[in-house]
Amino acid sequence: MRKVAIYGKGGIGKSTTTQNTVAGLAEMGKKVMVVGCDPKADSTRLLLGGLAQKTVLDTLREEGEDIELNEIVKLGFKDTVCVESGGPEPGVGCAGRGIITSINLLEQLGAYGDDKKLDYAFYDVLGDVVCGGFAMPIRDGKAEEIYIVVSGEMMAMYAANNICKGIVKYADAGGVRLGGLICNSRKVDNEESMIGEFAKRLGTQMIYFVPRDNMVQKAEINRKTVIDYEPSHVQADHYRNLSRAIDQNKMFVVPKPLAIEELEKLLIDFGIAN
Repeated sequence: MRKVAIYGKGGIGKSTTTQNTVAGLAEMGKKVMVVGCDPKADSTRLLLGGLAQKTVLDTLREEGEDIELNEIVKLGFKDTVCVESGGPEPGVGCAGRGIITSINLLEQLGAYGDDKKLDYAFYDVLGDVVCGGFAMPIRDGKAEEIYIVVSGEMMAMYAANNICKGIVKYADAGGVRLGGLICNSRKVDNEESMIGEFAKRLGTQMIYFVPRDNMVQKAEINRKTVIDYEPSHVQADHYRNLSRAIDQNKMFVVPKPLAIEELEKLLIDFGIAN
C-alpha cells in the first residue's frame, strides 16, 4: 500500500485536486482510502456525491470510544473508502489533534489491514505545516510520499516552500519523500514554466500541470468529481493523466527549500512581481 499525503496552501484547490485524482485512480481499478485531515470535513464530499459524512471526532464525542469501523467509514465513487477526521468544537482545542486521533483509531480498528487490499491511502491535509497535528502524516511515517498543490501565486509558492522545510525536518526519522508539485493553475503569467523552474530548484518535478477550467466548478456544484460528472470532458482527462503520473512516479526526493530571497527573485524573473 502506498501512503500519500497532499499538502498545499489553504484555498489552493487541494481537496478538489485530491478527490479528482483519487477518482482517476479508482477508475483505473485501484482500491483507495481517503482520510480527510481538514476540520471543515470536505475532503470526501465529491466522492460521496455531496453526502455529509459524520466525522471521527463527532462520532467519538457522541458515542464514546467503543465504536466500529463501519461507523466512521463510507464507500464513495467506485468503492473509494472515505473517512473525515473532523475537528474540535469551535474555539476549543487544536484541530491538529483530530488527525492524530483519527489515524490512531483507524489503525486500531484495522482500516489499513491486509484484508482491506488497499492500493493507496491518501491524506488530504490542511494548509501549511503549522503544528504537530498537521505535520503528523510526515512526522510519524503515516505518509511516505508527499505531493504539494501549488500555483504561480506568491503565497502558494511560499507555502509550498515551507512544506518542503517540514519534509526535510522529518525525512530522516520518518522516511518521507517529496513526489512532486501539482500545479493547479490560476492562469498566472508564465505559470507553467515558473512552477517547472521552482520544482527544479527544489530538486523535484512538476508532476502535472492542471489547467483551469469552469468544468471543475460545475462538477463541484453538482457534488461530483469531474470524472464522475462529465467523464468525456477534457478536464477529466487531465485528472486521469495526473492519476497515472502519480501511479507511475519513481522520483522521490528530500527537497532543497529555497531561501526567501531566492524565491522572491524567481517571482521577479518570471515577471510576477514586476
